[in-house]
This record gives sequence, C-alpha cells and structure tokens, in this order.
Amino acid sequence: MTADTPGKPTAAHTRLSESRAAAKVTLAGMLLDAILGVIKCVAGTFFHSHALVADGIHSFSDVASDVLVLGVMRAAKEAPDQGHPYGHQRFETMGTLVLGSLLIAVGAVLAWDNLQKLITPEPAPLPEWPVLAAAVASIIGKEWIYRYTRRVGLAIRSNLIVANAWHSRTDALSSLVVLLATGGAMMGYLWLDVLAAVAIAAFVGYIGWQFTWSSVKELVDTALSPEETQAMAALARQTEGVHNAHDLRSRRMGSDVLVDIHLLVDPRISVSEGHQIGMRAVRRLRQSFPDIASITFHIDAESDEDGGPTSTALPTREEVRRTLTARLGEGLAEWRLGLHYLGNHVHVELYLPERESPALVEDMRQKLADLPWLGSFRVWYLQH
Repeated sequence: MTADTPGKPTAAHTRLSESRAAAKVTLAGMLLDAILGVIKCVAGTFFHSHALVADGIHSFSDVASDVLVLGVMRAAKEAPDQGHPYGHQRFETMGTLVLGSLLIAVGAVLAWDNLQKLITPEPAPLPEWPVLAAAVASIIGKEWIYRYTRRVGLAIRSNLIVANAWHSRTDALSSLVVLLATGGAMMGYLWLDVLAAVAIAAFVGYIGWQFTWSSVKELVDTALSPEETQAMAALARQTEGVHNAHDLRSRRMGSDVLVDIHLLVDPRISVSEGHQIGMRAVRRLRQSFPDIASITFHIDAESDEDGGPTSTALPTREEVRRTLTARLGEGLAEWRLGLHYLGNHVHVELYLPERESPALVEDMRQKLADLPWLGSFRVWYLQH
C-alpha cells in the first residue's frame, strides 16, 4: 500500500514557487558570474596573472552551469504524469551529474595548461595591483552569492541549487588563492602565481567529483544512511499495533525520499484495521522525516524476514469453499468463511446462523482432518 505526502501545500503551487525561487537566485548568480568572469580574464591578461585568468575561466564555467541549472530545474519541477508517475526530479540528479562532470573537465584543462608552465617556466612580467583588486571583488561577490544560493537551495530542498551554491563558493576560495599567490608573485616569487592556478584547477576538479559521485549514487538508488534507516524502523515499531518493522528500503529522487517498509501486525485483525495501523505508522514517519514523499507499506500477518513462510500453493478462498461444500454439504459451506493464511496452512473459521451440537461440529472436523493444508477449524455462531 502506498501513502503519498498529503498535500505538500498544493503540490502544483509548491512546485511553481520553488521554480521561481530557483530561477531568481540562479539568474542573479549568472549575472554576477558573467561580470566577474570578464573582469578577471581582462585583468589577468593585461596585468600578467595566470591564476586570475584561470579564475576567470572558472567564473565562466559558473555561467554555463547556471544556464544548465535553469533548464534542469524547469524540467525537474514538472508535475507527475502518466510516463513519470513519481515526478521528474531525476532530471535534477542528471543536471547535478552534468554540472559535476563539467567542473572536472574545466579543472583538468586548467591544471594541464598551468602544469606545463610550472614545469617549463618562461620569463614573464610580475602581476600588478589591479589583479589584487579583481580578486578581492570576486571574493566578496562570490561569497555573497554562495550564501544567498545555499539558503534558497536548502529552503526548497534542491540538491542541484545547493551544488550550484558550492560551485560559487569554489570561485570565492579560488579568488582567495589568487589574492595570496599574487601577493607572493609581486614580491618576486613568480612561480606562486602558476602554482596557485594549478591548485585552483585541482580544487575545481575535486568539487566536481563530489557532485558527480553523489549523483551517481542517487541514480543507482543508494539507500539513506544506516542511522537514518534504523531510526525510521525504530519509529515505526513504536506505533500501536505494530509488532515489528523490517525490510525498510529507501532511496532518493532529487530532494524527495521514497520508502518501502514491512509492518508485522496481529494475524487475526481485519484488513481494514491492518491498513489503519499502517497509516498511523506512515504519519509518525512523516512527522519526523519531512523529506519523505512516498511510503509503500506491506502489512505482514507473520514474520517474513527469513523469506515468506506462507506458500503460494495454498488453496484460494474459492477452492476452500468448494472443498467444504464437497465434504460438509451445500448448506454449511454457503455460510460466511474466515480464512487465515499462517505458517504454510489455512486456518478456517466457519460462521453459522445458529448453534449446532458439539457432536456435529466434531463430525465436521473429522471430515476435514486429512486436508494437508488445513491448520485449524473453528465454528462460530452468529447472533441476531
């Protein structure tokens, strides 16, 4: 049985507001990245700083990632449809994967280019003070957009927006490296500028790897941490009517969590009561884990942790009724039946309209005694 999140305040309205928030912060970041990229590339070229040029290219990679984020977020926030009943949030995961791959590629190219300069240095003029000014402006601007973007990403529970925020933070940190290396280069240690460019490239590649690996784990349905899984199962066990909870499986889909769980209940209760117990467990889980979007729960009448003990070869209700009719007569077998499939047997309860003699009931048991699938036979009387 599946229980979806009841009205995450009107799903369509939430998706729309989240898309607008994501678009607003991404456009702001894209404009800032473009301005800083131009400033750093121009200043680095004219005032002799390889590190600042590398940092400027990094900023332009941010512009490309912002464009990617805008497109992916639009697709990811589309409502579920017939072809995608769970929604489209895997597009966000794919976007994060592409963004991480882009960062790895940018880092690799920058590292290779500057390593060659470091291994075979050529005479070059010292960096000049405008490089310092450009680096300071970048640190201030990128730290501000990082904080703004991360706050929005956490508010709308978007891993892609949070990843983009950290992309901005890498730019701020790389500009800090440029600032320090330029100061050293201006004092005569020119190799510091090239070494800083290599360090920036390596850091960019490392951040890209983190994004890529987390996306790959999500795409192959990696579970939540063991601690979270155990906490969910323990919480479900605390629900009244739940004897045990096991086989809890979880996976992420974008910002949402999907959960499957087996709940062991009393085997003699009705189907509707078992379902009600399951819904109470679902409510407890959602209250403690708000990221859960969908919970599929399976009600167990007996423990199946070591493999299902109840065989599918047992007779169906209709087959049981036909057997009772053949052995007990037409009249008796037409009355209401209660069947419990437990421990590889069928436990039969027969409800009769009026009390029969103990001898007749014992005679019924004797007629059914040789049935290999019969676990127990009880007769109940309906009172009017």
